[in-house]
Amino acid sequence: MEFDLTINSTRRYENFVKRVLKSNLVWGLESDEGWCICESNEFEDTEVMIFWSDEAYAKQCAIEEWSHYRPSSIPLEAFMNAWLNGMEEDGLLVGVNWNAKLIGLELEPLELLKELQGTED
Repeated sequence: MEFDLTINSTRRYENFVKRVLKSNLVWGLESDEGWCICESNEFEDTEVMIFWSDEAYAKQCAIEEWSHYRPSSIPLEAFMNAWLNGMEEDGLLVGVNWNAKLIGLELEPLELLKELQGTED
């Protein structure tokens, strides 16, 4: 079971990279208090900021304790140039295309930045 989750998380990560490079948008969940952040599933005392490649994926996670959040888009250029560096400075990890059970890959922000820069045309 754990192996399946890893394969699916990796597939969702690869899908995230392809889709945001095509759409030039990244989606997060935002409320009046700010952007959605949750505790890491992998690392103690670490927080993860989660983003999705599509509004519909983000909306799937805006349920239960996150029902007050709404999907909000961020231009890819701003995400790459400001957000990821800021998250690195704040000691946050980045999660991409997590599923509705809040399972997905957790990465260092600069690792994601390198991936996005490396696959651009």
